Amino acid sequence: MKTPDKSLVTKLAIAVIVKLVVLTGIWWAFFHDQRVAVDAKLVSDQFLSSGASSDKKENSLDFK
Repeated sequence: MKTPDKSLVTKLAIAVIVKLVVLTGIWWAFFHDQRVAVDAKLVSDQFLSSGASSDKKENSLDFK
């Protein structure tokens, strides 16, 4: 097996770094100030009731 070309490895590394910088810039420009308020009671109610609601969803998708 040949060793990979060093210029190819360098180009791929630069491409990955540039993509990470661009994605970080997009996140910083649009999302860094966004916050989501989480209510523990509401979340626990949602998780505890998810079993009953999934049965209803499955029954509503039955095509007879």
